[in-house]
Amino acid sequence: MVATTVHVMRHGEVHNPEGVLYGRLPGYHLSERGHEMASTVAAYLADEPHRHDVVAVIASPLQRAQETAAPIAAAFGLEVGTDPRLIEAGNHFEGMKFGVGDGSLRHPQHWPYLRNPFRPSWGEPYVEQVARMSAAVADARELARGHEAVVVSHQLPVWVLRLASEKRRLWHDPRKRQCSLASLTSLTFEDDRLVRIGYSEPAAHLLPGAATVAGA
Repeated sequence: MVATTVHVMRHGEVHNPEGVLYGRLPGYHLSERGHEMASTVAAYLADEPHRHDVVAVIASPLQRAQETAAPIAAAFGLEVGTDPRLIEAGNHFEGMKFGVGDGSLRHPQHWPYLRNPFRPSWGEPYVEQVARMSAAVADARELARGHEAVVVSHQLPVWVLRLASEKRRLWHDPRKRQCSLASLTSLTFEDDRLVRIGYSEPAAHLLPGAATVAGA
């Protein structure tokens, strides 16, 4: 049997001083800390004596994901590939502050979008996110067969992919996601069969104080 690992990575911290839910909006780039997170993960994967066998690095088309992938690709002498299926989940509240106080929830016109948390009614259905993420991972696995690949995506798509992979329900409490900034959810396959799911936080020392606004 051929063993292949696909590391599904969440991008690093984003420069977002307004604290909006930026979703798929263009122009949101990594903060200085976010760049340090990306470089830390690159070193974790590439440093001897436990250098990983990465032969492909693929990212969401959004700027923050591309910037996260860049130092990892450079560490292995690779180019960053782009896969639109790795993009952030669509969300009605994109570009707004999400909350009661001075946020979007104080306005009644937004309330109908919260009627069904199981789908969810405010954005791209969980099942659709799982379908596109699974397809992207399958293609990355084929590209890196017998080696390792890194695919850089966003918190919610990564988390629902993991839930589906573990045969768990897709609706969940966002506060309980195990998917920190710059974390790796590592899917190991024997041929095309998923045999192990691992999780690691190579940049854990940079997490205290990091901005984690929804839509990341």
